[in-house]
Amino acid sequence: MYSSVNTIWVLLGAALVFFMQAGFAMCEAGFTRAKNTGNILMKNLMDFCIGTPVFWLLGFGIMFGGAGALIGGFDPLVRGDYSSILPEGVPLSAFFIFQTVFCATAATIVSGAMAERTKFISYCIYSLMISAVVYPISGHWIWGGGWLAQLGFHDFAGSTAVHMVGGVSALIGAKILGPRIGKYDEEGKPRAILGHNLSIAALGVFILWFCWFGFNGCSTVSMTGDETIEAAGSIFVTTNMAAAVACVTTMLFTWIRFKKPDISMTFNAALGGLVAITAGCDMVSPVGAAVIGICAGIILPLAVEFFDKVAKIDDPVGAISVHGVCGAMGTLLTGLLAVDGGLLYGGGVQFFLTQCLGVVSVIAWVVVTMLIVFTVIKHTIGLRASAVEELEGLDIHEHGLPTAYADFSQSTSMTAVAKANAYPEPVAARKAAPDEAVPVQVTSAPSGITASDVALSKVTIICSQAKFEALKDAMNEIGVTGMTVTQVLGCGIQKGKTEYYRGVPMTMNLLPKVQVDIVVSKVPVWEVIQAAKKALYTGNIGDGKIFVYHVEDVVKVRTGETGYDALQGEE
Repeated sequence: MYSSVNTIWVLLGAALVFFMQAGFAMCEAGFTRAKNTGNILMKNLMDFCIGTPVFWLLGFGIMFGGAGALIGGFDPLVRGDYSSILPEGVPLSAFFIFQTVFCATAATIVSGAMAERTKFISYCIYSLMISAVVYPISGHWIWGGGWLAQLGFHDFAGSTAVHMVGGVSALIGAKILGPRIGKYDEEGKPRAILGHNLSIAALGVFILWFCWFGFNGCSTVSMTGDETIEAAGSIFVTTNMAAAVACVTTMLFTWIRFKKPDISMTFNAALGGLVAITAGCDMVSPVGAAVIGICAGIILPLAVEFFDKVAKIDDPVGAISVHGVCGAMGTLLTGLLAVDGGLLYGGGVQFFLTQCLGVVSVIAWVVVTMLIVFTVIKHTIGLRASAVEELEGLDIHEHGLPTAYADFSQSTSMTAVAKANAYPEPVAARKAAPDEAVPVQVTSAPSGITASDVALSKVTIICSQAKFEALKDAMNEIGVTGMTVTQVLGCGIQKGKTEYYRGVPMTMNLLPKVQVDIVVSKVPVWEVIQAAKKALYTGNIGDGKIFVYHVEDVVKVRTGETGYDALQGEE
């Protein structure tokens, strides 16, 4: 007899865990550069699309098709009898799709750590191997009745079985692959390579957090009986608590350590807390979940710094730290904080030692197998894209995609800012007005002189976005109405104020600026310069710069007029 409520619960969990693929795709795309966006999205799609048939042909049978201590069985197309391991009232098809999406989650973790320099075909082969063999065998040990399950190892929803497997695979892959070009300087110090879209990354984190309620909560695979219903509610609470506390902890930790709260690290902390609580979400109290969250919130940024600065392993999204380190830590903390049997609750040392054994054993399995997989790929078809492909972007070379953002361009409209509040008052130490600009001998065209006799000059002004409205009004007041405005990124030779990204100082902090180009003839150049200096000056770093160029000629396309005449009238 099938149970409607249990089956719906399992299928709901499968749908939510599947939607985690969208969260991973958004996170990885946002935390990396725009030129590789399409490639990353494609890899996340293929993790699921390759993993589904491979898990159906091989993985599910290896994981659940037998009672062997080390491996299940060989059951292509899932046609065997699994009644002994099926949840109560849940058909095999529902249980199969539930396990399939978990397998795809383990596979997709690796794409972020190996992003921006991995050949697409090589990644697809890796994805096939982890779904076919690597994940199913260690999964059998934990969830399929294997030797770790027989010893009492506890991993409720996959801190070790899913996340640590993916995190350790990411570690091996990123190490063999090597860092991105330009990640480390000549002295081996890391350079910050910023992601291109923090909004998309944040959306990915919120999607993952939402889906994690299905990842953990629906792993009860039942909603029958008061005890199970109560357990599901408790799992939702502990899952949420660990993530929230981890975020607060990392925010405070980075605030103290780097003088400012690190945004991307704090978002990663949410995932680190979720990964860490996944093993023991059914066994710890809300207090225990908060402790796990605090530990994840501190360990995560330290782990990111360790791999970046000490181990010299380039992980663009922090997947190794989030899934590998926090997965192992959460599994071990379950042995300490489990209300029933945890060491700190008087349960003795046996359970904790079993948790330690499980973590070490799975790490050893993944390290050995993934070393073989990635090494074979490296020495056959190749693992890494060429230097040219990496520098120009994998989107264009791997997929023929010029950009993932076709038809999108930077806006040239600036938000008006109250002039008085755009910047603080000029520095008090200032003793004199701005240095007088050197006059440029350009005047309005005298009567009777042809257009070709009038000097033309181009004035380029680089300034803060917040001061653009003031500059525009100043130009209007002196009669300059024609200008080209571009949003740019840049800094002076001082390289900008030192800031930190994931604990790494940015050696060149490119700040958003506005570039205003003006070609003048009738209005003297010196008047443009004086008006611009008056509008932009605050006495603080970042007031901007003004460049003056000689212009040989101007041609108005519509009329064919040249020189001074081409600048007159409406266009």
